[in-house]
Amino acid sequence: MVTPRLVAKIEAEEPTLRLAVLIDADNAQAAVIDGLLAEIARFGEATVKRIYGDFTAPTSASWKKVLQKYAIKPMQQFAYTTGKNATDSTLIIDAMDLLYTRKFDGFCLVTSDSDFTGLAMRLREEGLTVLGFGEKKTPEAFRNACHKFLFTEVLRPGAIASEVAVPNSHPAEQVSHGLPQTSEPILVRPEFPKTFVLDALEHSCDDSGWAHLGTFGSYLNKLQPDFDSRTYGYKKLSDLVKAKTDLFETEERLAPGSTHKNLYMRARK
Repeated sequence: MVTPRLVAKIEAEEPTLRLAVLIDADNAQAAVIDGLLAEIARFGEATVKRIYGDFTAPTSASWKKVLQKYAIKPMQQFAYTTGKNATDSTLIIDAMDLLYTRKFDGFCLVTSDSDFTGLAMRLREEGLTVLGFGEKKTPEAFRNACHKFLFTEVLRPGAIASEVAVPNSHPAEQVSHGLPQTSEPILVRPEFPKTFVLDALEHSCDDSGWAHLGTFGSYLNKLQPDFDSRTYGYKKLSDLVKAKTDLFETEERLAPGSTHKNLYMRARK
């Protein structure tokens, strides 16, 4: 369920949440850092930024280049034994320590690892907002444990917003579909979830059949935390709604006592 504080932030002009940003370097890509921090700024202020990993390992070389630039505090964690992920344990312990300071309104967990599902649930039990950031491969359990989950593929520099990355793990299957053989992800557009979106609209509209865009967006996130209009090629939810003229009718209404206009929508008959 999306918390009232998160809904208020989405509708407000200025960030209101004090956020702790915890990055799992073993399961996140440095290439998304610009888009990631810009996205977090939409929700609130990143008062703590920490990244966890073994920065003596070659796999963390890309992260070392951006830590100073973005004032991210590295939390060095050596791999004491083979096959054990000490990074996860350290991140979880730090998250609980930060939780009990009572200084934060929410946490941003940057990882594609399902091991943090329990942490996300525990933070939510304390009434804090949990924002998740990870790749498409992120297990559904972790995505649904967050109030809002965003795919980092749409945050990459030059990413085509109408496409999402799909792992290219079966070369033989690529050949059969006439696709180029490459170790890089192939970008494909997912099918638009028409039934899901219309059902969400039905449950968020008033007796006249009209729904406020903010109410509709909030209900979408309650049902599916990883729903993101950018996955389907639209920068904002309002852009998606206005473009889907075969599904929606829209109208703008003046807010009471204001010159600001709110977007309302209903299912096209």
